[in-house]
Formats: sequence, structure tokens, C-alpha cells
Amino acid sequence: MTTSSHRPAGSHLLADFYGVAPEALVSCDAIDALLRDGAAAAGAHILHSHFHSFGAQQGVTGVVLLAESHISIHTWPEFGFAAVDIFMCGSARPALALAVIEQALGPASSIVQTIARGGAVPL
Repeated sequence: MTTSSHRPAGSHLLADFYGVAPEALVSCDAIDALLRDGAAAAGAHILHSHFHSFGAQQGVTGVVLLAESHISIHTWPEFGFAAVDIFMCGSARPALALAVIEQALGPASSIVQTIARGGAVPL
């Protein structure tokens, strides 16, 4: 068994955004830049990102991999909907990433769940 000084505790935010302008949900480049801006605001360290478009005026799926975990998004422009997943550990602040993303996408409404992860893991 190995030991580590890094505990796996973190915050996992799950956000559903409704009523987003469809044009805000179709560009891989724009969404990649947005999630990177969110990661920077949270104080996270970006390792890599990958995004995929499902075609012209179709949805995007993508992830920004972080040293602290990840930010991912799945969009449905035809429904004005985006599902955003932000998990960060350490000193990174996922709520700051969420604020940047929410402000840019401008949903009419949102539902956000916050889940504490890994705090009870015996090491």
C-alpha cells in the first residue's frame, strides 16, 4: 500500500443551464476558451482540453483536464440547454469557474448541485 499527502477531497458542481441562446452553444473554440477562462478564475492548472462538435449548429461536448480534476460541458442548442460538470480538489475554487461560465452563457434559469467528494476516504 502506498501513502500520499494529497487527500482526494474536493467539490463537484453539477450545473444545468436552461434558456441559453443557441448560438452560444455551438462553437468548440468559444466553449473551449470559456472553460479555460473558468479554470483560470478558479486558480486551477490546465493540462489539456478536447472538444467535439456534432456538426453545424449542433451541440458540443468537451472537457478541460486539470491538475485538480476537470471541467466538462455537453450542449444542446436546439433546447437552449447546457450540462456543466466541474470537479476540483486542492485550493482551486470551482464556484469561481461556475460563475464565469454562467455569466458568459447567460441562462434564463439554472439548477446547481454541489457534492463533497472524497472527504471520508480513510487513508
